[in-house]
Amino acid sequence: MHVMELPARPVVGILHPGTMGAALGSALKARAGAVIWADAGRSHATAKRAELADLQAVPDTAELARRSHVIVSICPPHAAREVAREVADALGDRPERPLYVDANAVSPDTVREIAGVLGAGTVCDGAVIGPPAWERGSTVLWLSGPGAGAAAGLFEGSPFDARVLGPEIGTASGLKACFALQSKALPTVWLALAEAAERFGVTDALRGELDRVGAGYDAALADVRAKAASKGWRWAGEMDEAADALAAVDVPDGFSRAAAELYRRAGRADTP
Repeated sequence: MHVMELPARPVVGILHPGTMGAALGSALKARAGAVIWADAGRSHATAKRAELADLQAVPDTAELARRSHVIVSICPPHAAREVAREVADALGDRPERPLYVDANAVSPDTVREIAGVLGAGTVCDGAVIGPPAWERGSTVLWLSGPGAGAAAGLFEGSPFDARVLGPEIGTASGLKACFALQSKALPTVWLALAEAAERFGVTDALRGELDRVGAGYDAALADVRAKAASKGWRWAGEMDEAADALAAVDVPDGFSRAAAELYRRAGRADTP
């Protein structure tokens, strides 16, 4: 199996146009012949985002895989393997494969597993650091492994600053796992200390001490609680993957494991 030769203006498939996927799809339009997405089983909200980003709908993943020269997978981390298997099933035993850019927040081992499913040399490792980008200056798309240069070229001049990190698959995902320690694991300390203080019956005293040293208890806790309520279901999976990444290189993974559990608790508390 090998990656098909990319035409000057390739067809790019997005799986799936959530908030980040819609931004990535829109960013690719300038250099793609078409940007398509599979609408089978997707929500009305997803369809609306795709419409606003001016992406073209195709019936299902099989049709997207058949038509695409490049496929960008951007989904909740826990679904990354399933999405890759769907694409592999759609491609069957075709020797020529689209370049598959796995831009999910998964561990290096997971992206290597995905490469095993889709075929060695056909999967590019991607990591988005920053929010969905509609203007330049906020977000970097790091790429490593097979096809990283070609994938980066598709984003040239777009709101996403695409950078090639190296030739090895897994490097971009490793960077994402490290970054997530401070962006998503570290803030959950506030959730842990608030829960512990409540159980010890010292919330007011703790608030006073943290305010006294300028830590701003209420504002900091409110911020992380709001983010956990809206995104904790997704971030828990990312923290699981980040923990696996750290453990694989013999770095203590407890920070990310704890963060995953705290995000899951936040999600359960927010469920009616």
